[in-house]
Formats: sequence, C-alpha cells, structure tokens
Amino acid sequence: MKKLVIVGCGRLAGIVSDAVVKGLLPEYDLVGVYSRTADKAERIAEKMRRSGGKCNVCTTLEELLAMNPDYVVEAASPMAMKELALPALKGGASVVTLSIGALADTDFYNKVMETAKANGTRVYVVSGATGGFDVLRTAALMGGATAKFFNEKGPNALKGTAVYDEVLQNEQRVVFSGNASEAIALFPTKVNVAVAASLASVGPENMAMSMQSTPGFTGDTQRVEIKNEQIHAVIDVYSATAEIAGWSVVNTLQNIVSPVVFS
Repeated sequence: MKKLVIVGCGRLAGIVSDAVVKGLLPEYDLVGVYSRTADKAERIAEKMRRSGGKCNVCTTLEELLAMNPDYVVEAASPMAMKELALPALKGGASVVTLSIGALADTDFYNKVMETAKANGTRVYVVSGATGGFDVLRTAALMGGATAKFFNEKGPNALKGTAVYDEVLQNEQRVVFSGNASEAIALFPTKVNVAVAASLASVGPENMAMSMQSTPGFTGDTQRVEIKNEQIHAVIDVYSATAEIAGWSVVNTLQNIVSPVVFS
C-alpha cells in the first residue's frame, strides 16, 4: 500500500478521501491530513475512521511529513505548495499538486526540478479544470508553437480581486489580458489551470492569457489553443463547479499505479 497524505482539507480534498473510501484508490492508504482549519481536517479523518481506516490529524506540516508518506496531495494554495514541496521531495515523498501557479515562479520551479531529481521523487501536475496536456506537450515538442488561454467567469467569482467592480454585474468585460505569469500574480488561486497548460506547452511567459467576466455566468470556461505549422488544437472545457479538479487528482493517483497509463 502507498501511504497518502493530504494538505488542505476543503471540498477537493473531500473528493479524494471519498474516492479512497469508495475503493477507487485501493493501492493507497490515507494516513494523515493537515489543514490550517483543524475542523476540516478532523472531518476527513473521522470519515476515514468510520470506514475502518486510521487517519491522523496533524497540527503542522512537519508532523505530516514525519509520517513518511509516499505521496502528498496538495489541495490548499500556491503558498502551501511553496512551503511543502521541497521538504516533501527531500523526504522521499512525491507531490500531486493542484496549485500549479506556484510553479510559475521560475526559481522555485528549478529548485523543485533539482530536488525531485536528486531524491528520486516527482511532482505530478494534475489537469484540474482543463485538459489536453498530451496534445499541448506534443505540439510544443514539434516546434514553432504559439498558445493562448481564455477563461470566463461570473463577476461574483472575482469579488475580492483587484479587477472586481460592481459594473461587472451588468456589463461583460475582459478584465485581464497578459501572460500566464502575470495572471497568476494577480489571481493567485483562480488561474492555476492556465499555468498548468503553459508549463505543458510554451511556458508561463509565452502563454497569452485573457479573462472575461460575464454577468450571470456560473462556473468556469477554460479554453486553451495551440498552433504550429501542422497542428491547430483547441481544448474547450466548461465546468459548473470545481469538482473536476478533485477528480483529476483521483485520476492522477490511479495513473501512477496503473499498468496501463493514458497519456
């Protein structure tokens, strides 16, 4: 059995723990959880106990990593990813991350690469609310590729960000235009998928990114487009909720141990 721990115990972590309970991840034993909100971590741990498992609620990241997990699922934030990645990789744990935005930091990305290579560990970048990483990587490898990413949200999803304005409740507007690096700096938790798509293709600095706010819109549209002399691919994904991101972690965990891998 692979020892699994989770950092960040919100809705997406709940999907992963439910998958363990339902037998969708039979090769994994969820042994520990950590969250800055202790009651959320306790809810997941209690769920595992009711199903016959043993899951510890850890009060620090150090305590969690001291359990010597094989895999750490990061479902918290780019800040949490930056805090946990290097010590986890050094300690022999591979990381399955949803906060891909942290890897837009080139220095951090390089340290992650070096640390994982030196310790025989890996970072798995999940698809989250987008997809087509295989096509993106293939087209980029062929050379001469350009790529762009479009995200559509409702105005309420932008509350608390620098671009929010009450006028967005009644007016459709492009609220951001730039590249993926600039986007993740402005929206640290809202455009991780754009960074993921850029890392799979042309890089955060070269991935053109735009975000549109549409009155009354619910959910997210993620559209990534890549072109070279031979290929023109468009991956268009609408998701009503963020649940697809949690399920993409389950898919990645299955792929890690599967004798047949869809890549």
